[in-house]
Amino acid sequence: MSKEKTIFSCTECGGSTPKWLGKCPHCNAWNTLTETLPEGGGGKNRYAGAQFAGLNMAQPVAPLSAIEAMDVARTPSGLDELDRVLGGGIVEGGVVLIGGDPGIGKSTLLLQALDALQRTGLPTLYVTGEESGAQVALRSRRLGLDHSQVNVLAEIQLEKILATIDATQPAVAVIDSIQTVFSDQLTSAPGSVAQVRECAAHLTRAAKASGVAIVLVGHVTKEGALAGPRVLEHMVDTVLYFEGDTHSSFRLVRAIKNRFGAVNEIGVFAMTERGLKGVTNPSAIFLSQHSEPVPGSCVLVTLEGTRPLLVEIQALVDGGGATPRRLSVGLDRDRLAMLLAVLHRHAGVACADQDVFVNAVGGVRISEPAADLAVMLAITSSLRGRALPKGFIAFGEVGLAGEVRPAPRGQERLKEAAKLGFTVAVVPKSNAPRQSIQGLEIHPVERIEEAMDVVRGLA
Repeated sequence: MSKEKTIFSCTECGGSTPKWLGKCPHCNAWNTLTETLPEGGGGKNRYAGAQFAGLNMAQPVAPLSAIEAMDVARTPSGLDELDRVLGGGIVEGGVVLIGGDPGIGKSTLLLQALDALQRTGLPTLYVTGEESGAQVALRSRRLGLDHSQVNVLAEIQLEKILATIDATQPAVAVIDSIQTVFSDQLTSAPGSVAQVRECAAHLTRAAKASGVAIVLVGHVTKEGALAGPRVLEHMVDTVLYFEGDTHSSFRLVRAIKNRFGAVNEIGVFAMTERGLKGVTNPSAIFLSQHSEPVPGSCVLVTLEGTRPLLVEIQALVDGGGATPRRLSVGLDRDRLAMLLAVLHRHAGVACADQDVFVNAVGGVRISEPAADLAVMLAITSSLRGRALPKGFIAFGEVGLAGEVRPAPRGQERLKEAAKLGFTVAVVPKSNAPRQSIQGLEIHPVERIEEAMDVVRGLA
């Protein structure tokens, strides 16, 4: 590629300048200029005249009914839990972005997946920009991949990486990480917004043109979000987040975006001396093994993608000071404050002068409102010092008026609970099954007051 002189374009008005300025000279917006490559046509707006340039470039169109719809072919990665998150496997020409905290296991997981793929006869390529080839080889020895035939390239220049991909034609290529890659076409440093965006765009175009599946590893910010421009998430087909406590042996891979599968699907792994191993029964890691029921504990049946999971919700209500604290781990703190208000107004359970702590066991993050009922029952149990019955589960959304609303796919949740040996369930009335589920006593409720009465009767 011939190196072109870069310009700085305004993200607000599209105007450009030959050098960076704090304020756009065209629209007077501050901090909106980013380094870009010049595009066809000059003038203040880089899109000016585009409608005239394309007059003779019209393409044929077709109605949707005339287009043949075909299933996307998938290649299993060799790791069942990763395939579940991806929607069944790796798609030819697909681009996957995976992010997570440093040391969480991203490189380990991808190296294991590439090794499994090359053992099936597929060519693979691992591009490392943060480590040398010797360091990657040392990790493969620790993982027990002594005779791995995965091709490794230690390079951070985009043009050389694209040339290598074009020459070797791997089925799957991993770029670890996108923040270390730079293009000669830009003068900014690797990791800058312009470099990340431009390099990701070129890699995405290469994947679509050649059919090579590309996996991009991304850094994350202190808040846990992917670093760099948000446009990076829009460019790729799939966005995965690696979650979990680095002090725990369990890891979660969650799909935030997936054009070829379900979103919010999760894969559960256990970190061992030989790398990451898939967990076949993930509900077991989210349930504490109490010999007897304890106050402040309630088991929730939550839904992660297509998978029902049983998670223990723990609550601790303790005497507070002048300003009681509200702390939640794995749950929305604002929603916790709302649930405490509903609990006081409609169930007569006052926690205004108490510190309230709520935790989802196992490091899982629960975002669905179906956790409301379990959280409120756990708080009430801790406040009164009375344990919920053994084998008890609950789920359901609670509204501001005190009504208990149904949760999606309630039948599957109840069947999963029965399969794991739970015997008593308090659920929204709309989720009550028409036919009884063997071994499970179901109590349908319409309001939070009814749920409290049922629990008192069971105790």
